Amino acid sequence: MDKATSRPNRPALALHVPEPPFRPGDTPNFSSIKVPKAGDAPRPDVAAKAEETFPLCTHLVRVLDEKGKAVGPWDPKLDPATLLKMLRDMKTVRTFDDRMYRAQRQGKTSFYMKCTGEEAIAVAAATAMDPEDMHFPTYRQQGLLVSRGYPLKTMMCQIYSNAGDPLHGRQLPIMYSDKKHGFFSISGNLGTQVPQAVGWAMASAIKGDSRICMGWIGDGATAEGDFHNAMTFATVYQAPVIIAVVNNQWAISSFSGIAGAEQATFASRAIGYGMAGLRVDGNDALAVYAAVKWASERARTNKGPTLIEFFTYRAEGHSTSDDPTGYRAKGEAEEWPLGDPIARLKAHLVALGEWDDARDAELDKELDAMVRATQKEAEAMGTLPQQGFDNIPSMFEDVYASTPWHLAEQRDEALAEAREFLGHEPK
Repeated sequence: MDKATSRPNRPALALHVPEPPFRPGDTPNFSSIKVPKAGDAPRPDVAAKAEETFPLCTHLVRVLDEKGKAVGPWDPKLDPATLLKMLRDMKTVRTFDDRMYRAQRQGKTSFYMKCTGEEAIAVAAATAMDPEDMHFPTYRQQGLLVSRGYPLKTMMCQIYSNAGDPLHGRQLPIMYSDKKHGFFSISGNLGTQVPQAVGWAMASAIKGDSRICMGWIGDGATAEGDFHNAMTFATVYQAPVIIAVVNNQWAISSFSGIAGAEQATFASRAIGYGMAGLRVDGNDALAVYAAVKWASERARTNKGPTLIEFFTYRAEGHSTSDDPTGYRAKGEAEEWPLGDPIARLKAHLVALGEWDDARDAELDKELDAMVRATQKEAEAMGTLPQQGFDNIPSMFEDVYASTPWHLAEQRDEALAEAREFLGHEPK
């Protein structure tokens, strides 16, 4: 007797495999995304119990309305100078991205990743936090460095792995690291960042320090165990940390549903852990600032961690190695209902009477000229294909206080091979 006849009243089991709503050739239509009115989301007190934030895990914190006006209780009421710096920083990031993307296509470096459409998230977060606070970023938070005044030339030298690279060519292009600017080393495996952030925050509390930190992760990597380990430790020990999930809808070619977005918002992960949670319009610079400011004050006053989901869209490919036309519909970025973050902040400044099209165009020209000039300075120190036999011993340094015998042997063998290839002593 086969199984079908032995259990005639039982339906056959089946699995649900999430599929993105649009594929190449489809016409994208995001009308299914419910975007609440700006200003609708309530703002709990910073000292509120975590459960008071749970309704905000399925809402969407928004400040800027369709006319560029800041409305509602989350309006941070920023002064024009701060708003203009944020606009400048966001435009700088986009200009920098465009130049470095072209540099990769010209063969000057091997790899690049843009954050087009996500500039408000890193820039506003950096603006909201103290300069001494630590960030454990992913590879799309270059805005943190730009906002904190990190030299663009140094960033370019890291991308080119030339003599000006402070990491000496030991990291992939765009995987920056700088302790002074509170920017922890980027890892290509994004899940590793959040448990390290929670551990750093716990250490800060153990030492009686006053600094907090922010751990960053993409929507796809929340499916990894590292994320949930971090959530457990952050909640149990009430660590002074903000965990930021940048939900840009895509983890390379896998859409967010593969990580659970069809079943629940990423912010709602906070509910199961008893952690404060917020879901925020990631294309609204003022909403991002307000949410991060709220969460940072909460962490700094020992009220516990906060999980923030930044709801946004990755306008470009995952990296220069990716072709998004192979898995998503043409025109999705243009149809995204939350708009462009730079255009929205510009509209807000125009509505305030602090900005206009003429000054905006002049700023674009200024930034383009500045980034181009900086690029020339960085390339004068060499591009990636020009690197080769310079300073070979540096590969074996900065690991041990005294170089052990096996590394010394490898170093000497590498120098000997270079000497044989070049016909002279390498530099």
